[in-house]
Amino acid sequence: MFVDKVKVLVQAGDGGNGIVSFRHEKFIDKGGPDGGDGGNGGSVVLRASRNQNTLASFRYQKLLKAAPGQSGGKRKKHGRSGEDLVVDVPVGTVVASHEGEVLADLVHDGQEAVIAKGGRGGFGNAHFISSTRQTPRLAEKGEAGEEFEGLLELKMIADVGLVGLPNAGKSTLLSVTSNAKPEIANYPFTTLKPNLGVVDIDDSSSLLLADIPGLIGGASQGKGLGDEFLRHIERTCVLIHLIDIYQEDIVSAYKTIQNELKSYSTDLSKLPELVALNKVDGFDEEMVSEKLAELQKVIPKKTKLFAISAQSGQGVKDLLYATNKLVQKEKIKQQNAPQELPVIRLGDEDETWKVVKTKEGFVIHGRKIAKFAARTDFSNFHGVQRLRDIMKKMGIMRELKRQGIEAGDKIIVEGFDPIEY
Repeated sequence: MFVDKVKVLVQAGDGGNGIVSFRHEKFIDKGGPDGGDGGNGGSVVLRASRNQNTLASFRYQKLLKAAPGQSGGKRKKHGRSGEDLVVDVPVGTVVASHEGEVLADLVHDGQEAVIAKGGRGGFGNAHFISSTRQTPRLAEKGEAGEEFEGLLELKMIADVGLVGLPNAGKSTLLSVTSNAKPEIANYPFTTLKPNLGVVDIDDSSSLLLADIPGLIGGASQGKGLGDEFLRHIERTCVLIHLIDIYQEDIVSAYKTIQNELKSYSTDLSKLPELVALNKVDGFDEEMVSEKLAELQKVIPKKTKLFAISAQSGQGVKDLLYATNKLVQKEKIKQQNAPQELPVIRLGDEDETWKVVKTKEGFVIHGRKIAKFAARTDFSNFHGVQRLRDIMKKMGIMRELKRQGIEAGDKIIVEGFDPIEY
């Protein structure tokens, strides 16, 4: 079964906890802290593979979960880190968060992307030894691994997309020019899923064609098969728009597809296009010329128009040569287009914090302090005291005093247990 869109729950592994431990050996008094650090949690990694061509395996595997890190041990033994979960997906898979943010776009075979990072293991008490703290009795909890509901969406990587009304001859053209074997029959919607085929133009060049299930008027509103499969031509360089010469109104047929391409979430009508009037072997030259003249009036001036018969091969070579030439031109244009440089931001957001006075107490908001709170064992006095020290170094305690905090008031790092001032 062809599946090109699935929802999954992604969970990276939690980091292992550090432990509080002191060396105890015969004849060795006060051996000192020896609690080891926890191991890091495994990350969830997606890897593009040309051996995959559908997302069907995720219909029943909705959870992508990496292994957690193990807790630290005595004698400064580090906990084992959790293994990364590496999942193969088809080339062309896009990963987005529930909010629609694109997290990864895998367009090359073997390309990998970490979509959820494992939590860092917590430090054991051996880590906190210093000249002023020689017997630390605190250890950190491991960080939680990243977790989110995501959407995996497959968008095929092809040079050329074939579009047209049902029965325009798209599958026939693909079958006679490539190694693809799409289903072909004399009734609408024989193509129920996109098909890919490699077309050899000459000894040195070839094209990858994508045949998209036929569109009808109102497809963008869900009529027929809808326009769900149009995502597979978003990446194409060029479109070939096939029109059946047997259509009663070929101009209306052309406009119908153009309207659906324009109505799609990404305006696909702006893609470079070639128009081919198909099945012309059943008409005489005069009738074909009249039909071409009708189309010429409505298509853009720069768009080339062809008369072909996919079944007999008439005019197909000319169409493919012109398509290849236009594809190469577009690829050069894309290579020379100015690249958008990523905006590099300093990590100010991690450092910033604010204190808000509420009925419950003084609530502290901030990403960095929240990370420290997440690694704190609030049932351990020494761990809580360390969190206080961190707040002091960050200037939070100074701000609490400025806002009039008094002994016994609650300090609440957002999302965690309160502590007393």
